[in-house]
Amino acid sequence: MNIQLDFIKDKIEFFEGEDLKALEKKVNEQIELNKAILLEVSSVSHQMHLAENGRRFYSAVVHFKAK
Repeated sequence: MNIQLDFIKDKIEFFEGEDLKALEKKVNEQIELNKAILLEVSSVSHQMHLAENGRRFYSAVVHFKAK
């Protein structure tokens, strides 16, 4: 039996939320989970979109890299 382990070197995740606090909470939770697999934040990009009805919609892209 041959076992081979592959390590994750790069990981990009997308997040969305209806307010900044919810978006920040989702990102922070995922940062903590990714620390367990030895990934750290390399970069963060975020945007805000205003819908036709006036509601704001927030999104973020977080790039994780191996330590």
